[in-house]
Amino acid sequence: MDELSGKHVLILGLARQGKALARFAAEAGAHVTISDLRPPEKLTAVLADLQDLDIAYVLGEHPMSLLEKTDVLAISGGVPLDAPLVQAAQARGIRLTNDSQEFMNRAPTAVIGITGSAGKTTTTALTGVMGQVAGRRTWVGGNIGRPLIADLHKMQPDDMVVQELSSFQLEIWTQSPHVAAILNITPNHLDRHKTMAAYAEAKANILRYQSPEDIAVLAADDAGAMSLADVVRGRLRTFSLRGVVEDGAFVRDGYIWLQNGHETAVCPLTDIQLRGQHNVLNVLAAVTLADSVGIPAEAMRQAIRTFRGVEHRLELVREIRGVRYINDSIATAPERALAALAAFDEPLVLLAGGRDKDMQWDEWAKQVTQRVKHVVLFGDLAEMLEKRLAAAGCNRMTRVDGLETAVTTAAHIATAGDIVLLSPGGTSFDAFNDFAERGECFRDWVNHL
Repeated sequence: MDELSGKHVLILGLARQGKALARFAAEAGAHVTISDLRPPEKLTAVLADLQDLDIAYVLGEHPMSLLEKTDVLAISGGVPLDAPLVQAAQARGIRLTNDSQEFMNRAPTAVIGITGSAGKTTTTALTGVMGQVAGRRTWVGGNIGRPLIADLHKMQPDDMVVQELSSFQLEIWTQSPHVAAILNITPNHLDRHKTMAAYAEAKANILRYQSPEDIAVLAADDAGAMSLADVVRGRLRTFSLRGVVEDGAFVRDGYIWLQNGHETAVCPLTDIQLRGQHNVLNVLAAVTLADSVGIPAEAMRQAIRTFRGVEHRLELVREIRGVRYINDSIATAPERALAALAAFDEPLVLLAGGRDKDMQWDEWAKQVTQRVKHVVLFGDLAEMLEKRLAAAGCNRMTRVDGLETAVTTAAHIATAGDIVLLSPGGTSFDAFNDFAERGECFRDWVNHL
């Protein structure tokens, strides 16, 4: 019998993760109530998907009365811990959870967990491909794709699970995966976490509950990641672009090398299909993680040679009259946008904007001023970025209302040999549901040019 059986479970938020957990909990015998701030007419499709289950709904509000019979409160990623209902639940001693934590509590096989301020989706996807090439039945999900708890009933002990985890998910975790990676920690989501210390503390939960038999993988070149080395309880492995590491992956003489008691040359850097030094780091992380669960180097090599990235991450949309249009909608922080700029030597017409997360933009403005041919600014951030760029001495910019206008404006500015790069630096929530929807709209608008 599942531990949720007979419990009163309240789920806040009926997005992808909340929906998956609702089905799991209801089928496990829990008394499930879902509360979402959206009205019923905004949730028609989701409600239809769950109509076969005995679930109670409270829509359009989160009344405090919901806590009167609640044993477990599950919060979706978009619900902050300082929300009144969440704080009241904590004051009453109600257990907090989310879909990824409930999956971890029941996973029948060792789990690779990956977090970081940037690069985690690419690293997660590539690590999954390495497992598949090696012939392991591999499940990839978490913060990307399908919530893993939806497929829990299909998993076997010999399977490989790769889970991407955000700080929003990790901040309430009380269990860590067998193999855990922190790729980097740079300013991000400070509108939610308020301070870098609180943000780092949330990330550290991926390591905090490991045992001495577990494995932690940290970026040797990233001060933020290495600052959490003291939290590591088991084997510490690292990866680096800058020098040889004692246990992990590194670059030397144009090759990726793996150190695991002895050195193995995995592949030349020229085999990597992804642009940018940040993607070399992602490959190094994936190599270390895959090796940590027994994936052979030959499978890693084949995966690296064939892996061309994931959607919305330096994705080539099309070339028109000698101008290439690149979709990097995943860049929701200035550091991510700077990594995208560094991936290109060609002249750039940059599309930047979206909504801010209380981030630092000074270095971004400096690099854009030095590096970019023209900037097209859109969204809530446009006015602020215009001022930052002007202060940095940039006079090659155009401010527009929205992304669609930004695309057509960039098309008029760009000439043969240029790159039109959507790498916004801000979140998508001023105009879109998420970065994926923003990237899909960008694709559509580019394809209609």
